[in-house]
Amino acid sequence: MDTEENVIKSPSNLNECLVQTFFRMFLGLIATAIIAFLTYKTDLYLTIASSMSYSVLAIIEVVVVLLFSLLFKKLPPIVVSILYYIYAIINGVTMGVIFAVFDITTISIAFFVTAFMFGALALYGYKTKRDVSKLSTILMVGLILGLIVSVINLIIGNTIVDIVIDWFMLILFCGITAYDVHKIKNMEEYIEGNEEKMYVYFAMDLYLDFINIFIRLLSIIGRNRD
Repeated sequence: MDTEENVIKSPSNLNECLVQTFFRMFLGLIATAIIAFLTYKTDLYLTIASSMSYSVLAIIEVVVVLLFSLLFKKLPPIVVSILYYIYAIINGVTMGVIFAVFDITTISIAFFVTAFMFGALALYGYKTKRDVSKLSTILMVGLILGLIVSVINLIIGNTIVDIVIDWFMLILFCGITAYDVHKIKNMEEYIEGNEEKMYVYFAMDLYLDFINIFIRLLSIIGRNRD
């Protein structure tokens, strides 16, 4: 049997997978936070907001995610890692505006609440004995529906719809977070030789979960503090 097809199934490999996955997720979050703050402090966010740069960056983010998702199995580990950190950095640039829109107290509260919620959800996803695999379709349909309504409301600009979307997406990504951690725990096969790709792939999932929970909480808390 080929080395890349050797299947490893043991608690030690699961623990290693979780540690390496969360480590890479935290690196991505740190990169995003640093770049976001620097983007604000250097006033780069003003240039981005007043030009087509924001749209270009948003398109690049989508392209990176598509490449990451569609070509994941074919790309070498180093390229997968590079795409992940490129996304984290670009996301930091686009998120630099939050320091101009929200005060540091609101951002701090949103971050710590997100960290607490994420930790609790991750623990639940790891500990639960329930079969959450059946939620996959429901969560995906909910995500697509939420994105479609969000795009439509960008044109309409209804405040009430904005509030509903924030709460809906927050609850949705809470479910997705627990599901993603449970998915990692219950991976039936750990492929020797492809560990790095697996760590980065899982890290990207959890990174996106954390960012989306943070953004929705920031919007909700910021609105309530007005």
